[in-house]
Amino acid sequence: MGFFDLTDRAGHRFGGLGLTIDSPCTQLQISESKNLIIEAKNSENVSNFVEKLIKSFNLPRSFSVQVLQNIPVHAGLGSGTQMALAIGAGLNHLFALDLNAAQIAAAAMRGRRSGIGIGAFSQGGFLLDAGKQADKLGDKIPAINARYAFPDSWRILLVLDAAHTGVHGAEELAAFQALKPAPSSLRTMLDEHMLPALQRTDLLAFGAHMQELQAYNGDYFAPIQGGRYASKDVAQALDWLQTNGAPCVGQSSWGPTGFAILESQQQAERLQAQAQLVFADKLNISFRLVRGKNTGATVSGLDISKLSASELSINES
Repeated sequence: MGFFDLTDRAGHRFGGLGLTIDSPCTQLQISESKNLIIEAKNSENVSNFVEKLIKSFNLPRSFSVQVLQNIPVHAGLGSGTQMALAIGAGLNHLFALDLNAAQIAAAAMRGRRSGIGIGAFSQGGFLLDAGKQADKLGDKIPAINARYAFPDSWRILLVLDAAHTGVHGAEELAAFQALKPAPSSLRTMLDEHMLPALQRTDLLAFGAHMQELQAYNGDYFAPIQGGRYASKDVAQALDWLQTNGAPCVGQSSWGPTGFAILESQQQAERLQAQAQLVFADKLNISFRLVRGKNTGATVSGLDISKLSASELSINES
């Protein structure tokens, strides 16, 4: 959902917040094999993550990785972190390595600015991280400072743009190097207003403060992504949703995916149906209704002594 402190004055920079959702998901099957086999259609960096983990933990090249489902890449939904952690958790289970998510993330070089994806994988829910020490941006993964259960009745309507990808890779690194620290922080707003609104299930107030957070991030990253939102079509859809009753809208990470948080399943279904009609001529835009997820990833292990297989199912975003 964004960073709440883009200054470097409080000793920490980037402190972020985000929500775990139940879909789209990453699902892998990892099994014993005579040789290393990777089946990963429509997925990126799987081989790269596998090689990093083999090297970091001195693993034998005697397993297979099959990607059954994956989160869309470069859509702002944390696909890389979830894929890396899923592979690592599967290998941890298969080889009994006794690793935690932070160790896997460090080996796969994830969590360099945000700990939200790692917290989502480990425990789910609505998460707040501590940020990075301003003078040590390459060091420890940001710790999760707070975790809240996301209200069961609220729904999230994702706005997806198949024709656009968010900033990533070398372009992302260059962006953070080029952008100077922001002149102000939203820490006080977050602590005194936004988080209390979440805790009392006040979506109207929560949404108003989300708009402040989105403006803070959107204006800061506008020189890189071309405006407050990465996709003009997503921006148009979010504006329509807000005009038609969505109390909380925004962009996920670098986008292009946008989101609207709604009070109920009924409201979400109604707005989804209406939006699909209104934006039917924009073939790149789609609307997906999901829920918050208050639990982390799951590992389902079969008896590998008999079946030579272990399966990992992850539902993170």
